[in-house]
Amino acid sequence: MRRCVYLFKQSLRCSSSKMAAGENSNRAPCLNFPNCGPLGNAQPSNSAHSSPTSNGGSMGSTDGASRAAGNANTHSGPDASGGADVAVRASPITQNSRRQSASQNAMAALAPTAVGGTPASASNMTATSAATASSVDTSASLSSVVNSTASSASVLVFREPVYNWQATKSTVKERFAFLFNNEVLSDVHFLVGKGMGVQRIPAHRFALAVGSAVFDAMFNGGMATTSTEIELPDVEPAAFLALLKFLYSDEVQIGPETVMTTLYTAKKYAVPALEAHCVEFLKKNLRADNAFMLLTQARLFDEPQLASLCLENIDKNTADALAAEGFTDIDLDTLVAVLERDTLGVREVRLFAAAVRWAEAETQRQQFQPTPENKRRVLGKALSLIRFPLMTIEEFAAGPAQSGILTDREVVSLFLHFTVNPKPHVDFIDRPRCCLRGKECSITRFGQVESRWGYSGTSDRIRFSVNRRIFVVGFGLYGSIHGPTDYQVNIQIIHTDSNTVLGQNDTGFSCDGSPSTFRVMFKEPVEILPSVNYIACATLKGPDSHYGTKGMRKVTHEAPATGTKTCFTFCYAAGNNNGTSVEDGQIPEVIFYT
Repeated sequence: MRRCVYLFKQSLRCSSSKMAAGENSNRAPCLNFPNCGPLGNAQPSNSAHSSPTSNGGSMGSTDGASRAAGNANTHSGPDASGGADVAVRASPITQNSRRQSASQNAMAALAPTAVGGTPASASNMTATSAATASSVDTSASLSSVVNSTASSASVLVFREPVYNWQATKSTVKERFAFLFNNEVLSDVHFLVGKGMGVQRIPAHRFALAVGSAVFDAMFNGGMATTSTEIELPDVEPAAFLALLKFLYSDEVQIGPETVMTTLYTAKKYAVPALEAHCVEFLKKNLRADNAFMLLTQARLFDEPQLASLCLENIDKNTADALAAEGFTDIDLDTLVAVLERDTLGVREVRLFAAAVRWAEAETQRQQFQPTPENKRRVLGKALSLIRFPLMTIEEFAAGPAQSGILTDREVVSLFLHFTVNPKPHVDFIDRPRCCLRGKECSITRFGQVESRWGYSGTSDRIRFSVNRRIFVVGFGLYGSIHGPTDYQVNIQIIHTDSNTVLGQNDTGFSCDGSPSTFRVMFKEPVEILPSVNYIACATLKGPDSHYGTKGMRKVTHEAPATGTKTCFTFCYAAGNNNGTSVEDGQIPEVIFYT
């Protein structure tokens, strides 16, 4: 008994300077606890395998003057709480005391005080410690307890509690922040995580119920729990602590490693304000190399705004997003959602290569052999969303045709689509993707439509320029005067000065015999720079068609929303042009984005 009191007194007398310097002494060592809680209070041991610490609660560095005046015996360093009995690297002797209930811990943290708030006498503390030791092992003498503790390199430390801590906290926020992850007044504990990673976290029912409807129902609803220990195996300890930190103090503690688990926890416990902080963090850190990963999580957590931002990022940086490591980790539904988009800015052959990479990873996840048949199996609907007709015949022959993923029938039909006219039907989408966002625009350069424009293999051509940067995605062409007919057509845009073909498509279209225009689109948008001359070219193969007259040299398009004007200037294209000019001919319509 005397030895225990001696250890207790000596530990209180240990100076902070000797602790910092690590000075050796014959007296009991003064321990510096490593984990400091909010506002300076010592954190409890969060290990589920150690005893709940009863923390009397200390003041932080901002309250240092008050602490020094009110408690001369307060320890220096992070563990300045002066709480009730704390076991550090506890020996087997102290393990039974760790199993006391949460309510007993809270009561022990608020040790009895004399009149005027003066700390209880050392004799009272000695009696308390003796009773604790007696309850652990009534057959062992106190000296043998101390010896066995010392022999196992464990020290039993008694701290004098700090009283009247409430007076040093001037606001409700400070008082609640002080209680975060603190045994003081705690009336419930959570066992968070799985296996050896479980942490035992103290909390306060009232504080949780005020901040979360889920916790309110858990503690106060019709089927409220009476347990003082609640297991949460599906929640990460760091995420749960971030949630509690927010509920107690409105402080947000999230980072790249914890934001997704924190978002999950905030959704589980219905804390929308923290959800919003997590989503905002993700928006600010959205990049091409993590867009697919965040898209998967946004779809999983039903965050449509975040999902939309991820898709926009993928549209703008498709090649970089596909090359990122996280792409192969997405689920099939996310892959399908991306391949369905018309706004991806990448060639179809690269989309196919990325889909094959994903299929290889998916076969491994499902423990299949990475054979072409199994790759096709895991791709499912995604394979039909790759637009093979938009590839060149060289791209198709070098990649998809030799992959073994397509059937022989599909390969043959696609080769026929590339090489013969009229083109046979294929089971894949042939609608071009457009990597541009915004509203599609078009201009018409003729004022009247007439009949009978013939074709003999010569291209219809017209030169043009614009006053601002645009992207041409296709032309509108006239169709047959003899009723419904199919045409084969090659469209091009040529840079006049260098005679370079900037974009082309060898395709076809069907008309209904009306004088309307029919859309023929490029495989990819063609960038048109201001004040540069280009030639629009269309080579049709089919019966006589309608044609335009009363052509205009200048045509202006004004955006309804912004009033922005795009001015086209048309000129005669020298050389063979099948008779098309500014005044009459083919290529009546240009389809573009600004």
